[in-house]
Amino acid sequence: MSPPSGYTALSTQHLALSTQHPALQHPALSTQHCMNITDLHKQATQKKSENEAFFRKLAKWDPRKLDEKVHQLHEEVFEEIDCLECGNCCKSLGPRITTQDIDKMASSLKMKPGTVMQSYFREDEDGDFVFKSMPCPFLGADHYCAIYTNRPKACREYPHTDRRRFYQLLPITLKNSFVCPAVFEIIERLKSGMGEKSNRQA
Repeated sequence: MSPPSGYTALSTQHLALSTQHPALQHPALSTQHCMNITDLHKQATQKKSENEAFFRKLAKWDPRKLDEKVHQLHEEVFEEIDCLECGNCCKSLGPRITTQDIDKMASSLKMKPGTVMQSYFREDEDGDFVFKSMPCPFLGADHYCAIYTNRPKACREYPHTDRRRFYQLLPITLKNSFVCPAVFEIIERLKSGMGEKSNRQA
């Protein structure tokens, strides 16, 4: 499976890691939905065909009503899931970095942009800037992001479930369900709310 938009593929060993992630802004009330990441990938694989069929139906929905429903679920789920108890995106997805991102990082790190580039990034086969290694080098031992305020745009927007025109993001969302427990949960609740049958496991 190809990586979500804005990210580059990494080795499968990263996909199986369950960790702690600082990069999203939801302190959370509980961690009941933060399943083991290996289990997440297994369940997302089992539901791939079911979710693809469901998303074909969503593509026909009124875009405004779909946005409203997904945004509601986004807020609901992220009140329950603590990203600091997961962190799979910081450990398994390499965001594509822009020159603007590097300038902001340099400001946070009090380094010259050229030094930041040389220290942390490489250019991939598509000409995009990506981290030299993963997990993210800015993920601290305390599980917080050292450059959170000036984190890359791709990190800031992930997992995209609060963005407008969600119907345009359906393919990305399906891919993200393999990485992010919150996205998986949002899809499950969306199906449930629409009366879709699901073989969801407890």
